Amino acid sequence: MEPLHSIQLFEVLVLLCLAAAGLALFERLKLPAIAGFLVLGAIAGPGVLGIVQEPDRVRALAEIGVVFLLFEIGLDLPLDRAQRLWRGALIGGGLQVALTMGIVYAVAVALGLSKGPALVLGGMIAMSSTALVLRLLSDQGQTNSPHGQLATSILLFQDLSIVPLLLLVPLLAQGETLSLASFAWTVAKLAAALAAVLYIVRFAVPRALDRMARLRSADLFSLLALIIVLGSAFLAEELGLTLAVGAFLAGVAASSSPYAHQLFSEVVPLRGVVLGIFFTAVGMLFEPLVMIQQAPLVLSIVLAATLVKGTVITGVSALFLRRGVGVGALAGISLAQCGEFSFVLAEVAARSGLLSETLHQAVLAASIVSLIATPFMMRRAPEIAEALETRLPAGWRSKTRWKRDAAHHDRARDDERVIVVGYGPAGRTLAKLLRSQHRPYVVVEANATTVAQAAKQGEHIVFGDAARPAFLERLGVAKAKFVTVAISDPLATRRIVARVRAAAPRLPILARARFVHEVEPLEAVGASCVVAEEYEGSIELVRQALAQFDFHAGAIRNFAEALRDEDYEAIRSTPGLELDPWLVDLLRESEHEWITVPHRFAGGRSLAELDVRARTGVSVVAVDRRGAVDAVPSPDFAPRAGDRLLVLGTSDGLTDLEGLFESESRLDA
Repeated sequence: MEPLHSIQLFEVLVLLCLAAAGLALFERLKLPAIAGFLVLGAIAGPGVLGIVQEPDRVRALAEIGVVFLLFEIGLDLPLDRAQRLWRGALIGGGLQVALTMGIVYAVAVALGLSKGPALVLGGMIAMSSTALVLRLLSDQGQTNSPHGQLATSILLFQDLSIVPLLLLVPLLAQGETLSLASFAWTVAKLAAALAAVLYIVRFAVPRALDRMARLRSADLFSLLALIIVLGSAFLAEELGLTLAVGAFLAGVAASSSPYAHQLFSEVVPLRGVVLGIFFTAVGMLFEPLVMIQQAPLVLSIVLAATLVKGTVITGVSALFLRRGVGVGALAGISLAQCGEFSFVLAEVAARSGLLSETLHQAVLAASIVSLIATPFMMRRAPEIAEALETRLPAGWRSKTRWKRDAAHHDRARDDERVIVVGYGPAGRTLAKLLRSQHRPYVVVEANATTVAQAAKQGEHIVFGDAARPAFLERLGVAKAKFVTVAISDPLATRRIVARVRAAAPRLPILARARFVHEVEPLEAVGASCVVAEEYEGSIELVRQALAQFDFHAGAIRNFAEALRDEDYEAIRSTPGLELDPWLVDLLRESEHEWITVPHRFAGGRSLAELDVRARTGVSVVAVDRRGAVDAVPSPDFAPRAGDRLLVLGTSDGLTDLEGLFESESRLDA
């Protein structure tokens, strides 16, 4: 007989291969990845090919995926987002969950289902797929549209609702054997356990993150992230709660810390693997024959998840949120599916004995169908919403634009944020400039002490490694206006630039380098502009040297800009080569320049009387006097102190004109 551990290893390997195949296939078909996991799991399970005969044996490993999913949901729930969406979440989400559960519960009980299973069935149908909906809204540029905001608000409430629903399942499983006193005592124990877990993770998690981040060890931080996720889940289970509840509370506790982005980047890759295993294992439990034998039940669940839930959301939008039928219909169609939490709740309820095998199989089948149908339904959603509104009175119509072209309005606003990597002198200066101009920005810094000090001063700063793709994705780098990398480590700078370029192929990337040899490698990996300290120091030295001669400040400035425009070629070239003649000509050629008349200049004499043209060789082509511009002034024009003159002449001529004004000022004195 084959050893047990070998069988388990084989089954885990099969799960991983199926998850990878499902993800690749369904991503290519632009269908939900979750549905891919479920479908291939069903094909490989005992109901079809039978590659894995006992999927329950990897259930313990698969459940870790739920723990990571709940931790990520909690981590992605910062307080500012909850405050911004609280009205839509509380009213829209609360009514949607309550009404959907109530309708499904009433119908299920009327059809003969017990109260406990009916309530759990209502909870499963009330849940939608956060991962799928947010991704589809983002791909279509509709996250910040009216219906996108409403859908996000409802998803927020749904995500929070899973916690009490998971706590409710053990109580419902005891059914009629649970007396009122026992029920009250059980609820009190659960509440105490919930408060204890929340208190512990609220104070322990942020402090642990802060201490570990100060050690500046990426490996230690990764280990701590894993310990926080699994440790919080274990603590919750030991106190009588579920694994998922503990992980969720730990994620909420960590969401408000400056280390949330880095923690997210550590957890997401692991969560993706174990979650793929979970849904593939769930798919293996699916019996395809049940879909045929219980077709009416499967169809009823699909209709409840689509029509009932969509109608409820549309009504709530129009009657309670005053957003109109069109917005509600679009949001309702987006959320018309059973989500990942439906599977989590179904698994917990099935193990507790609340769901029969037939009902469990029907829920799995209906969920797979609804997930696959969602992308196609969302493509037709605008047509459906518009058809509904045209058949309703004006008072029921949406007051805001929600059609397809409305999504582009929000992209422009998102594209204004600047990402500054590094909080050294250059990063701090840029942050001050952006803040003074009221430009949105965020600073990324890998030094925990610097992050803590800057955060206390009100800086928009987060801790993290900008070379992590998951970190950049959470930061929204693809939507930024530009990214500036201003750190001192050349290898880290190159790695960050490469990762940013891979995440955002058209994004402007400004990078700082210290030495000459660092410029070309940075340009090769995708930097749009490289500012080299060694070059800039050389240019400043040349500027100061030229200022010791009779060259005009404008000519010196043009010369320096030409060196930069030529990518510092004059500085990078072989020492024996002569300077390009055209660069030398910049110091002598005629140019337009604004000259300010000194404040000591008394005035009174015209341009003709000063004999400006003969004495300096320049021509005055315009005058700016306190904001009033006079183009081509006459020879009788008399300049005054503070006037700005636009003149045309050589560098020597401009210098002579400034000298003329200075000499006249001394004569007047």
